[in-house]
Amino acid sequence: MSHRLIVVVAALVAALLAAPTAFAIQVHVRVEGKERTIFGATAPLIEVTTPRANALPENALDALESASVFGEFYYHVTQSSFGPYVDQIGRYAAVGQTGWVFKVNGASPPVGADQVRLAAGDTVLWYWAQFGVAGGPKTLVLSRVGKAPSPCYRVLAQDDKGNLAPALGAVLHVGKRTVKTQGATQAAVGCVGQHRGLLVRATLAGAVRSNAVA
Repeated sequence: MSHRLIVVVAALVAALLAAPTAFAIQVHVRVEGKERTIFGATAPLIEVTTPRANALPENALDALESASVFGEFYYHVTQSSFGPYVDQIGRYAAVGQTGWVFKVNGASPPVGADQVRLAAGDTVLWYWAQFGVAGGPKTLVLSRVGKAPSPCYRVLAQDDKGNLAPALGAVLHVGKRTVKTQGATQAAVGCVGQHRGLLVRATLAGAVRSNAVA
């Protein structure tokens, strides 16, 4: 091997070692804003990468970054004593008892978003939250329980630990129609009738709107 070739190979190896390693996995991502969904009503699978050197691979903060690229929305991160803190997504900045928080697979991790490593197929939800004496709002989880042509939907409310309970009083939205769910103690189910091509969502006062389901 010539001296020149050795120099070229050595330079390429050095460049590869110096470059940050980029990882990539696919996870479900949704971002719920103060007044509307900012990204991924159906929590689509997107590719999440970690381009930063020495960063925890594929973390919840990376999920927000990847979603912002796909959805072309703005977010801002500030450095705090606890690490990177997302203080704005879209038009609304965190202030007082309101701000931006996240869940992974339905639960709120006790660490910052950059410290939560993701696995393929995980679900990441970022959302606007207003905190009170009882903590933050519950997030709604919508699922289909009936078959066409008249499917029904169940609405559950999920707390920060990932515990689920019937979201009593929840309302289903399909197009311009609304359907109240039924059940006083054990269920929150509503049947919306035929709705070809339209997605169904659920809302409940004081809770974060649900994912969208066909």
